[in-house]
Amino acid sequence: MHLPPRPAIAASLALTIAATFAGGARPALGLASPLAVHLVEPPAPLLPRQFGAWQQVPESAGSAPMETTARDVLTEDGLARSSSAIYKRDASGETLAIKAWQFGDTTGAFSAFTYLRTPEDRPITAVKLGTGAVERGDSVLLWNGPSVVEAEFHGGRRLTDLADLVAVLPKIGGPKGQPPLLPTLLPLKGLQAESPKYALGSAGYEAMGGVLPPAIIGFDKAAETVTAQYAGRGTLTMLLYPTPTLAGEHGRQIEAELNREIAAGHSPGTVKLRREGPLLLLTTGRWPEAEAQKLVESIHLHTELTWNKEMPLQFHAEVRKTASLLLSIAELSIVLMIAAIVLGFFFGGGRAMIRVMQGKPAASEPEFLHLDLRERPGEGGFKPLH
Repeated sequence: MHLPPRPAIAASLALTIAATFAGGARPALGLASPLAVHLVEPPAPLLPRQFGAWQQVPESAGSAPMETTARDVLTEDGLARSSSAIYKRDASGETLAIKAWQFGDTTGAFSAFTYLRTPEDRPITAVKLGTGAVERGDSVLLWNGPSVVEAEFHGGRRLTDLADLVAVLPKIGGPKGQPPLLPTLLPLKGLQAESPKYALGSAGYEAMGGVLPPAIIGFDKAAETVTAQYAGRGTLTMLLYPTPTLAGEHGRQIEAELNREIAAGHSPGTVKLRREGPLLLLTTGRWPEAEAQKLVESIHLHTELTWNKEMPLQFHAEVRKTASLLLSIAELSIVLMIAAIVLGFFFGGGRAMIRVMQGKPAASEPEFLHLDLRERPGEGGFKPLH
C-alpha cells in the first residue's frame, strides 16, 4: 500500500480543519446574516447643567416626582419625559428647585399647564417668560412650546433669570408647535383669567372640575374641552370634535344626560346647549337666561377668507411650472402643424411639377384613381359559373 508523503498529509489535514472552522462560523443552512449597526444619539438633557448664573448641583437631576392623579393626567396629555434639579447661584446661598415636563406637542403642554395652575396663581406681566407664565409667592409656573416648568426660588426671587432657562428649553415646529384653537374662542367679558381649564382626556377633565360625565364626551374620538368660570354667572363649557357628525352625536348624548339630571331634581342651573359645526357650547350655573343664550350665540369658529393675500412661494412655483408645460405643448403643436403644411406643399407641388414636365395633367392621374376590371380581348378572365 502506497501512502502519500508526510508533508502532503499535514497540508491536507490543515486545510480540512480550516474548512471545518470556517463552515462552523456560518449560520445554519448557509444563510448570510450580516449585522446591522444603528447609531442612536441620546436626546439632550431636558434641564441644562447651567443657565445664566445658575449652576446645577451635582447629582441633583432626576425624574420629577408625581402623585397618581397627576401622573395619569400628564400621561394623558402626551408626557414624553420629565426631570428635576436643584441650582445654586454663584457663591451665594440662593437656590432654585426646578421641575420640568416635556410633551409630544404644544397642545398637550398647554393642557398640563392649565392643570398645574392653581386659582391663587397670577399672570406674570413684568417679564416675558415663554408662551405663558404665572406666579404664586416665590413659585413660578411657565409654559413654552412642548415644555412646562415649575420653579421655586429660595433666598430671593429673580424672574429675569428664568428667561435664560426658557431659551434652552426644547423647541418644536410644524403642526405640533401650534397652540390649541379652542381656548382662543372664550369670550373675555367677565372671564376669570385663572379659571380656564383645557383637557384632552377623561382624567384631566375630571381632575379639573368638568361639569359633564367624562364617559359621554368622547375623548376616545379626539375631543377637546375647555371649562371656564365667569364672575357672578357660572360655567361655560366648549367641546370641539374632529367632525360635525361626532359633535351632533355627542351633543344628543349630553342633552339626554342633562334632561335626566333635571328630571331627577339635580338642576345644573341655566342650561343652554348649542352646536355649530364641530363645536358644542354649554352654559351651566347662575346665568340669566337671556345672557346665557346671547353668550352661546356669540361664539363662532373663525373662518378666514382673503382675496389680496399673497400666495405662498410653493404655490407660485407650481403654477409657473404648469403654465410653462402647457405653453411648451402649445408651441410644439403649432410647429408640427406648420411642418405638416410645408411638407404637404413641398411634396405635392414637386409631384405636380414633375407631372407637368412629363406632359401630364398636374391635378389628376386617372391610372391611379381608376381600376379597370373589364376583360380585354385575348386575355383570360373569370368566367361565370353555370
